Amino acid sequence: MHKLAQFIYFRLLRWKIEGEFPKLNKCIVAVVPHTSWIDFFLGLLIRRVINQDINYIAKKSLFKPPFGWYFKWMGGAPIDRSKSSDTVTAIAAIFDEKEVFRLALSPEGTRKKVDKWKTGFYYIAKAANVPIVLVAFDYGHKKIKFSKPYVPTEDMEGDFKTYKAFFKGVVGKIPEYT
Repeated sequence: MHKLAQFIYFRLLRWKIEGEFPKLNKCIVAVVPHTSWIDFFLGLLIRRVINQDINYIAKKSLFKPPFGWYFKWMGGAPIDRSKSSDTVTAIAAIFDEKEVFRLALSPEGTRKKVDKWKTGFYYIAKAANVPIVLVAFDYGHKKIKFSKPYVPTEDMEGDFKTYKAFFKGVVGKIPEYT
């Protein structure tokens, strides 16, 4: 699958990679911008191109029959997103349970344009004591860009300025949502 994914990504789609995905067993993978349902499939493809397992979370009801096996096989982890549950703590517990867990999240929390990112990915990284790797899906330049790992500090505002600077000039699949 690795060679096939590389052929599709580099030869057929003619995309590039900037940077290198860090050799980490555990991290938050913050993917920006998330403007289209196509981003999910681009994410699946890039996982095989870089030959790394990258996970995602989804509501636990998706993991029931008949398709639950598929979501787990694709790297999904079920999460209870009800108001009574502490999602950050629940996800941090998944990091504790697993030897390898790289969790991809979209800080925007939606495919529409947002003025402000959600902060859950940041608090999850802090609670799980794992770094954040920024990943840009840049359709404008046909490339995926990887950052170095960032360890969240006590200065969330400063950290977010650094994160946002990484994505400067990046264009999503639907540019007006970027």
